[in-house]
Amino acid sequence: MPRQPGPSVRLKLTLSYAGFLMLAGILLLAAVVVFYLWGLPDDAIHVTGTFLINRSGLVRAFAPFIVVVLAFLLVFGLVGGWLLAGRMLTPLTAIADAARRAGNGSLSHRVRLPGRSDEFRELADAFDAMLARLEAHVAEQQRFAANASHELRTPLAISKTLLDLARDDPTRDRGELVERLRTVNARAIDLTEALLLLSRSDRRSFTREPVDLSLLAEEAAETLLPLAEQRAITLDVTGEPTRAVGSAALMLRMVTNLVQNAIVHNLPAGGVVTVHTEQRHDVSVLRVENTGHPVAPELVPTLTEPFQRTTERARTDEHAGVGLGLAIVHSIVRAHDGTLDLTPRPAGGLVVTVRLPGAPRPPRGRADQPAATTGGRSDDASAAARHQ
Repeated sequence: MPRQPGPSVRLKLTLSYAGFLMLAGILLLAAVVVFYLWGLPDDAIHVTGTFLINRSGLVRAFAPFIVVVLAFLLVFGLVGGWLLAGRMLTPLTAIADAARRAGNGSLSHRVRLPGRSDEFRELADAFDAMLARLEAHVAEQQRFAANASHELRTPLAISKTLLDLARDDPTRDRGELVERLRTVNARAIDLTEALLLLSRSDRRSFTREPVDLSLLAEEAAETLLPLAEQRAITLDVTGEPTRAVGSAALMLRMVTNLVQNAIVHNLPAGGVVTVHTEQRHDVSVLRVENTGHPVAPELVPTLTEPFQRTTERARTDEHAGVGLGLAIVHSIVRAHDGTLDLTPRPAGGLVVTVRLPGAPRPPRGRADQPAATTGGRSDDASAAARHQ
């Protein structure tokens, strides 16, 4: 916002120090005058060397000394205050310089004030931490933009190649061409929708309402049951009603992504996927565990980044998605103020644990009726999910 020019903070501190010192000097001299000079009677005589001085003469003799002292205090306060203010504001100068560098695009610079902890150093440390998070966020966004451009360019390049082949070879089977173009186009649409969902979850632009994670787990398992049967994967849903607060649509997408990843990144046959929900005090817990190939511990922190896959084979799997599954899950969990933990299983595979703030329990009279209406659906979905 536009501002009118004004005095610097250093000048204000200097005037404040000098004014306070002058005030202290005036009060001190006033105390001397009141308690020493004016406490004497008018006819009192003081002997100073060979001079005889009464109270009036002593006041006249003392007045120039007062003026000299006050003048000295003023000069001393201004000079000392200017130097002291400059020394005190040195950390702010370093922080301002770092802020200017950050404004010019240099996010790697840090203040790193030496010395013991105080208010200025706490401010500098907080500013350094903010710069570190900002630098990491910008780097992540740059990687995301580069990966998104690469992922979007791939289906477009394939479409262009297919169209060029059709133009150069009019005798080519048009049905095969249309089917391949349809597949490529569908993958590009899936990628675009995933990017839009990722953006929407980051903005937290959704309505919060009570959601039962156990019902969402059963719905996701029922939807993905044909995929599990196709790959000979045992899909099991266990647990208890688990109430959280948030967007039912986003949470369903979160659970679906986790279950789909657990099915796709599993053993070629005979694998197991277990989905478990439970309520721990005020925390709603969703755990998805799957068998599979061993996952390197150093690879785990990168799995929630966009377009990261555990194996190169996942790129050619038609059900592997677009590489945004766990990134979307992480974004949804973060938007719901929850935590996401990924732990490799010693025997292979992964354990994904989502912890979300729990919803307040409704009155017992109101909770009984909805449970009765959804119980049949829940049992059917659970039975279907346990089918191999």
